[in-house]
Amino acid sequence: MPVKILMVCLGNICRSPLAEGIMASKLPKDKFSVDSAGTGSWHIGHAPDSRSIATAKKNKLDISNQKGRQFSSTDFETYDYIYVMDKSNYDNVIELAQTPEQKNKVQIILNELYPNENVDVPDPYFGMPNGFDIVYNMLNEVCDIIANKLKETHL
Repeated sequence: MPVKILMVCLGNICRSPLAEGIMASKLPKDKFSVDSAGTGSWHIGHAPDSRSIATAKKNKLDISNQKGRQFSSTDFETYDYIYVMDKSNYDNVIELAQTPEQKNKVQIILNELYPNENVDVPDPYFGMPNGFDIVYNMLNEVCDIIANKLKETHL
């Protein structure tokens, strides 16, 4: 059974779809499964933001077939690792955790790059025109670190 990784942001249309696509591109598909979700329900069933799709495409990734979904407490049973994009996402996900084991699955993603600093991946939705490129670069860097750790642990 593959190791299952979930990327979580607010709406599941900007950051977490990029994180899903980036992480999936760095891991063997027969050993790892990567998905994404949002803490909010606004974009259930929707494709990622067109700017996320364009940024991914510019970096030779296709995330256009992803569909938004909302994080659920059952995700704690399904996924081995849950990476959230910011402190607000962390608080929303942890609120649904019922055991210490479930809480231990949840990490603020940039803590892999900046341990214990709780640095947020900025939400590019209302940001600068190059915000999606900045987010892509941040996620690409941290996903390299996570992918290497996961491969060391599980392969």
